[in-house]
Order: sequence, then structure tokens, then C-alpha cells
Amino acid sequence: MEPVNEALAQYSDLFMLIAALVYTGAFIVFAVDMVRSSVTIRRLEAELAAEAQLEAREARSTLVGAEASSSAGSSPVSGARAESSEPGHGAEDGSVTAESGDLVDDDLAYVGTRRPFANVAVALTILAAAAHLFAVVTLGVAANRMPLANMYEFLTAGALVVTLVFLVALVRKDLRFLGTVAIGLVVVMMTAATIGFPTPIGNVQPALQSPWLAVHVTLAVLAMGLFTLTFAMSVLQLVQQRRELKVSDGQIHGTGGWQFMRMVPSATSLENWAYRINAVAFVFWTLGPLITGAIWAEETWGRYWGWDVKEVWTFVIWVVYAGYLHARATRGWTGNRAAWLSIIGFACIIFNYAVVNVYFPGLHSYAGLPE
Repeated sequence: MEPVNEALAQYSDLFMLIAALVYTGAFIVFAVDMVRSSVTIRRLEAELAAEAQLEAREARSTLVGAEASSSAGSSPVSGARAESSEPGHGAEDGSVTAESGDLVDDDLAYVGTRRPFANVAVALTILAAAAHLFAVVTLGVAANRMPLANMYEFLTAGALVVTLVFLVALVRKDLRFLGTVAIGLVVVMMTAATIGFPTPIGNVQPALQSPWLAVHVTLAVLAMGLFTLTFAMSVLQLVQQRRELKVSDGQIHGTGGWQFMRMVPSATSLENWAYRINAVAFVFWTLGPLITGAIWAEETWGRYWGWDVKEVWTFVIWVVYAGYLHARATRGWTGNRAAWLSIIGFACIIFNYAVVNVYFPGLHSYAGLPE
């Protein structure tokens, strides 16, 4: 067994800290973008309302002039009415009829909305991801193995996957609206890894000295990273759905409520995209923790399934997401019910890794914490 390279391990710790700090900066800038976007939208809506009131007054003046005319009154009247009914023109009460589609595309495509703070946050996220990737790779080289052997390594690798998936998706889809939640979760994962599960670099237990470690845990990390993004989408879906209901019931105007939510796709669009990503993550979870885990268990312990507490909770998570996909595919469970099932599945994942790994003794007790 090769010795650990302590010098590289120190570089890994340094760059992990740098990545965590830059992620925090990116999260703050994403939050600032959210606030400033709300202010910008309010200002634009106020300007549109003022323009609508001015147009309404001009339309009324035209109608008065048309009624005073004896012979040529019908043409101006009809013209004025046609003008006042054109899309984008306000009613007499000055309400704004600008559609939310002007601010966001339900296909998550870029629509040209200027968001300089969001762009700065994305640049910081790219910088943090580069430092993070270097830290993870350096950790693996220093330990002469895949850096996935304990909770510290699992969480830092999982946070990296969340970030990379977010950045790769940004190339084609405008997911900047997820920035505050997604990068916020990354910061939480990095904080939990460094404060809750600090683990000195070292060699792993004999049971983990297997080629299956790379396949089994890598697929689990990929699945957890995707499930984290769908959790963020499901939370936003619930907020957006509540806002849309209030708009439809007339409790608030289409421009009321949380202004930032106008930068977020509709609840239906969020649900559709969460369903697609959950389907991919479910495949990774099936191949990783379940199938390759069973094969690895047979190779190490001589049985495919032993009702170990970690194995049970891995299966519970699989059942929850399988139920979600089945219910969603039959079109019977959509909307808030589908979102809550996705959130429950992610809560089971958090319980599995934050509670079961630490407090439930078993064959999978690899948290890395001292006894």
C-alpha cells in the first residue's frame, strides 16, 4: 500500500477552502441578482403602467373628439378602440398586460434579459468549480485512490457534481434562476463536509480496496447531484404554483407577489424538467447503489443482500423515486403532489447519508469519523 502524499493533501485542503469561499461569494452575488431583478422588474412595471395610463388618456381624448364629429366619427372610434386593444397596451386602470414570457422562456432558453449580477455569479461559480476540481483530483492523487471513501470525500465530490451539472446545463439552458438555491446547497454541502465530517487523508478499509468503489460511489454521487438540482426545482415549483394560483384567483395582479419569480419558468415547466432530470438520476441510482452495490456486497461479504440498514434505506430511496416516476408518468400525480414526492425522496437521501451513515452501526459505516 503506497504512502499518502502529505504535501499534495495540504494543497487539496487549501484549494478546497478557496473553492468554498468563492462559492460563498457566488451565492451572495446570485442573491443580490435576485433582489436587484425584483427591483428592476418593479421599475419596469411602473414605467409600463405610466405609459398605459397615458395611452388610456389619449384614447379617451380620441373617443371624445370622435363623438363630437358628426359624419366621420365611426372611423376614429373604431381606430381608437383597435389601438387600445393591441397587445401591450394597458387598460384604463393602468394595469400592465406584459406577459411573464417576456422575462423567461418555459423551455429554459435564453431570452436576452440583461442580468449582469447573475453573469458575475456564474463566472465566480466557474472559478470555484476549477479550484474545487483541482482539490478533488489532488486529493485522489495524494491518497492513490478514488477520493470517495468517507463522508467528507463523498460530500465534496457530490458538491462538485452539482456545480458541474449546473454549469454544463447553462451552456444550453438558462438555469440562472436556480443559482441562489443550487449554489446555496453546494455551500451547505461544503460546510457540512469540512465542519461536520472532517476526515484526515489516509488509506481505506480493506472492504473498500476494490475497483467497485469507483463505479459504485461515482454513480451514487452523480445521482445525488442530479437529485439535488431537482430538489431545488421542486421547491421553486411549489412557490411558483402558489403565486400562479393567487394570480388566477385575482388575489394579486400578474405583476404582483415575489417579483423575482417572474424570472423563473412556470410551475408546469419546472415540473416537466424536474421529471426529466429525475428519470436520468433514477437510472444512475439503480445502476450504482443497488445493482453494483449488490455485486460488490457478494464479492466482499458473500451475499447480494443482507438487510443492512444502509441497504434498506438505499432501497427506500429507490422505491420513493420509482413511485414518483410511475405516478408522474401516468399523469395522475402532477403539480404539487409530484413536487412533494421529489422533495420527500431528497429528504430520504439526506437522512441516509447524514443520519444512517453516522448514527446507525452496520457494514456500511464509512463516515470516516472517529469512534
